[in-house]
Amino acid sequence: MLPSPHLLVRPYLAREAVASTRIEGTRAEVGDVYALAASGGPPDPDVEEVLNYITAMEVGLSRLESLPISVRLLREMHAVLLSGVRGRDRQPGELRTSQNWIGPAGATLENATFVPPPPEELADLLSDLERFAHETGPPPVLVRAGLLHYQFETIHPFLDGNGRLGRLLIVFLLVAAERLPSPLLYLSPYFERHRNDYYACLQNVRERGDIDAWLQFFLRGVQRQSNDAVDRAERLLDLRERYRQQVQAATRSQAVGAVDLTFAFPILTSRVVERELGVSRPTALKFLGQLAGYGILTERATGPRGQRRWVAEEVLDTITADQPA
Repeated sequence: MLPSPHLLVRPYLAREAVASTRIEGTRAEVGDVYALAASGGPPDPDVEEVLNYITAMEVGLSRLESLPISVRLLREMHAVLLSGVRGRDRQPGELRTSQNWIGPAGATLENATFVPPPPEELADLLSDLERFAHETGPPPVLVRAGLLHYQFETIHPFLDGNGRLGRLLIVFLLVAAERLPSPLLYLSPYFERHRNDYYACLQNVRERGDIDAWLQFFLRGVQRQSNDAVDRAERLLDLRERYRQQVQAATRSQAVGAVDLTFAFPILTSRVVERELGVSRPTALKFLGQLAGYGILTERATGPRGQRRWVAEEVLDTITADQPA
C-alpha cells in the first residue's frame, strides 16, 4: 500500500488522460493540461478532450459509490467525454442507432477493418456485459478487466469515444471490485507505447479467437504499469519529504501546507492557491514567493491573461518522465 495515495491521484490521472486521448489522435502534453487548468486562456481542442477525460474519470468514480457498472453509468460518462469537444455531434450519451465501423481514415463499411454488431443487438450484448462486470467468481478480476475491455471495444456501442470509455471501464471495474483502493493504476500509457500491438491483439481475438495473446498483452501491461506506479510514487514522495523538510527548516511559515499543492498542481497561480488553501491573495503570493525562494518553484512568463505562473519543475519532470518500452 502506498503512503499518501491522495497525493498521487491527480498526477497519475493526468498521465492516463493524456495517453488515452493521444491514442485517439490528440497531441496534448501533461504540461499543457496543467497550464490551461492553472491560468485559463484560449481553449485548445486537444487539451479540452483531456480535461473531459479527467472529469469523466472523477465523476465516474464518484458515481460508483451509489451506481454499479451499468449502461446508465456508461452513457453518463460518454456524455461527459464528448461534451463540447470533437464528437459532440455524435450523440453524446446515446447508444448508436446506426451501423458503425472501424478502419483507417477514408474506410467504408465495405472495406472496414472491423464492423461491430448491428444496433438492434446492442441491448442484449450490453446486458451480457453488465452481468459479466458484476460477477464475483472466476476468472480473477484482472483477467475479467481484460475481457471486459475487449467485449466493450468489440460491441462499440457509441458512434464515437468508445476507445476512451473502454479504457475508463478498466479502472471502474477494478475500483468497483475493491481491488484498487485508490485509482493509481492506469494502462493507457502502456497501450499508447504499444499502440499497434494493442489494436492487433484486439483484432486477432475477433478474427481468430486468440484470447490468450490478448490477455498476455493486457496482463503484461498491468505488471509494467504497476511497477511504474510504485517507482514514480517513491520518487514523488521523496521529493515531497525533501520539500517539507526544507521549508520547515527555513521557516515556521504555513507555506509548508502549500508543498502538497505543488503535486496536485505542478503549475500554479495565486488564484489556484487561494482556492485550494482558502487564503487571501497576498498570502497566496507570499507562499508562492517563499517556495520559489527555496527552489521548489520557478516563476515563468505570465499566462495568457497576464497572470504570473509558478512551475514545480522537478515534480512535473517526475510526472512526465518516459517509461522504458
